[in-house]
Amino acid sequence: MSDLTVKDNWVVTMDYSLHVEGELVDSSQGHDPLDFIQGIGNIIPGLESKLYGMKIGDSKKVVVSAADGYGDLHEEAFVDVPRGQFPGQIPLEVGTEIQVRDEQGNPMAARIAGVSEQAIKLDFNHPLAGKELHFDVTIVGLREATEEEMAHGHVHHGHEH
Repeated sequence: MSDLTVKDNWVVTMDYSLHVEGELVDSSQGHDPLDFIQGIGNIIPGLESKLYGMKIGDSKKVVVSAADGYGDLHEEAFVDVPRGQFPGQIPLEVGTEIQVRDEQGNPMAARIAGVSEQAIKLDFNHPLAGKELHFDVTIVGLREATEEEMAHGHVHHGHEH
């Protein structure tokens, strides 16, 4: 058992917490741990690359730069929408999260980044874009991915470990 380490195409089960600017923003505490296939981009590259060689029970602190996490802030992801086009029921407060649809009708998440008399500035960046990410991770399980999981590119639940 003890020679198992995190490697490509293995299913990693991991407890984690994520702090950004000193605040806890995400954690598996109180939920199931995260299952993912290592090495195929299921999780952000800056975290994935630091997990190789860890064993079950190992814990590590990992600091991920914005570039290796959710990317840098993109100026073009800020969009001004004329105030008149805004539905009246949405609170026009900075930080309010809304869902809008693109031309193809696909839902996109945005946050209100600014409010003026003429326009509402929307931010379509990922909420963690431009941020340094501080992860605390503990490996709680490791197994080889099944052929089916590799074909589908994600973990399947409900079979025997």
